[in-house]
Amino acid sequence: MCTNYIPNANPRFWGDRLGVAQLPPEPWPDEIFPGYAAPIVVLGDGGQGPGAAPQGVVARFGLVPRWCKDAAQAKDMGRRTYNARSETAATKPSFRAPWRDRQWALAPMDHFYEPCWEDAAQHGGHSVRWRIARADAQPFAAAGLWEHWVDPGSGEISTSFTLLTVNADGHPLMGRMHRPGDEKRMPVIIAPDQYQTWLHATPDEAHRMVRATPASALVGAPAPRAVAASAQSLKPGLL
Repeated sequence: MCTNYIPNANPRFWGDRLGVAQLPPEPWPDEIFPGYAAPIVVLGDGGQGPGAAPQGVVARFGLVPRWCKDAAQAKDMGRRTYNARSETAATKPSFRAPWRDRQWALAPMDHFYEPCWEDAAQHGGHSVRWRIARADAQPFAAAGLWEHWVDPGSGEISTSFTLLTVNADGHPLMGRMHRPGDEKRMPVIIAPDQYQTWLHATPDEAHRMVRATPASALVGAPAPRAVAASAQSLKPGLL
């Protein structure tokens, strides 16, 4: 599961690794939660042909299915669709259309946060916020799905997205997150040399690409809110 992360806005990473010449011009927050605007990478015009190129857009974190009838339903759905189980995304009503239509997204990140409950007894029964990043301190991109929704009242088109997750039971790092007894899950982190492959994947290829990242490639540490907030002032890492 991933509900909170720091987006990457380093032009070198976006250009050299993600293949996006220019970052989206629209603003977004320094820290992303469900319902917030965030920068993602999609294929230009939504096409999958050889001429389709990656582009950066700003989208709402929490996918609004195209079949939502009105703004109230769209808002309610977006609160519950910020993560999609990769095992069932192809069949679930909220996600099956963008999966079928190959509307793959990449969410560039510096790191994300998860709740660790191992020492909850020492913290008044509360979890401890942990910061999860790549072990080499480089930025990365998580896999997702994007969708357009047209407000029938105003005709306005909005773009939203969800992050795909995979089971992490038994994972040396991510298996320590979330409440005891709950299934452990983690975002699907795409390997740096597979970004374009992901964006152009067929549904079958996408299924094969969603897997847990080895613990050796990640690093985690406690990051209480005060510490995490101060980290936001750091510039995104270079390549």
